[in-house]
Amino acid sequence: MKYFLGVDIGNSKSHALIAAEDGRCAGFGAAGPGSWEAVGWQDAQKVLHTIVGKALAQSDIRPEKIAGAGFGYAGYDWPEDRPDHVAMIESLELANARYVLGNDTLVGLVAGAEQGWGVVIVAGTSNNCRGRDRNGREGRITGSSSWFGEYGGANEIVNKAVQAVALAWTCRGPATRLSEAFAAEVGATDTADLLAGLVRDRYTLSAAAAPIVFAAAEQGDAVAQEIINWAGRSLGDLANGVIYQLDLAAESFDVVLSGSLYKGGAMLIDPLRQTVQAVAPGANLVRLTAPPVVGGVLLGMEACGLDTAAVRTPLLASANEIMEQDVDG
Repeated sequence: MKYFLGVDIGNSKSHALIAAEDGRCAGFGAAGPGSWEAVGWQDAQKVLHTIVGKALAQSDIRPEKIAGAGFGYAGYDWPEDRPDHVAMIESLELANARYVLGNDTLVGLVAGAEQGWGVVIVAGTSNNCRGRDRNGREGRITGSSSWFGEYGGANEIVNKAVQAVALAWTCRGPATRLSEAFAAEVGATDTADLLAGLVRDRYTLSAAAAPIVFAAAEQGDAVAQEIINWAGRSLGDLANGVIYQLDLAAESFDVVLSGSLYKGGAMLIDPLRQTVQAVAPGANLVRLTAPPVVGGVLLGMEACGLDTAAVRTPLLASANEIMEQDVDG
């Protein structure tokens, strides 16, 4: 029996999963943040060894039994990042394993797309978007948010909403209930105090304030509604860039929606869908419900030449079961 390792390293949590070639999961390990950007290189390696060690111990197999592995890393963004990530992986001494290394969005895409390829749009605190075609060729955005003109996450929504409040206060834009809502959120006396406090760092409005914008939109505020619509179009625009890069416009493929912001529902997702399907009518939007670490296992299987189509369903079921047991324990 061959065994495969999947690793998903993030800025808030890190997972490792070991599964057999038949899709049965044998071991799981979890820890906190493991990205080098979050904890530094030394601690990043410790986190990697911790979660893989837990998965190996639970599965009762030795590292040399791992035939293939897939690693998804937050913070693995540019070619210059590869040597240090490779050094961490090789420190695991998986002597017989073929492995794939990619950004953490890659494992989410492979976990969520039925065919194992397509586009993934991440919308959480900020945004990201990557994709791959049926031949494994990858496309991407920079992942650097508004600095490089990439919008649609919670940070960008809140920034846009604060701008709308300033526009209303200076009579350059329509009135919005966001003015009162944000003032109440931070304890400001009025809009002028809110804006002054933001400038002078007495008040802070972070990505955590995005639900206020969604709530105002749901209550009929036209300004808030346009901001959410703008965010959806912006996320769709990210996907279209990747679609153009990979020549997917005429293909039928999954667009995986990953991240907490999609809890906002149709008001965000509908304009996103319209933007994407105007370019790629065959694009099918799906929410990511599978644990992303499953994508790492599938990448490891692919690296060894296995056909993952038959194993995907039992692997997903087994992964959910073993991870639920870990939480309950």
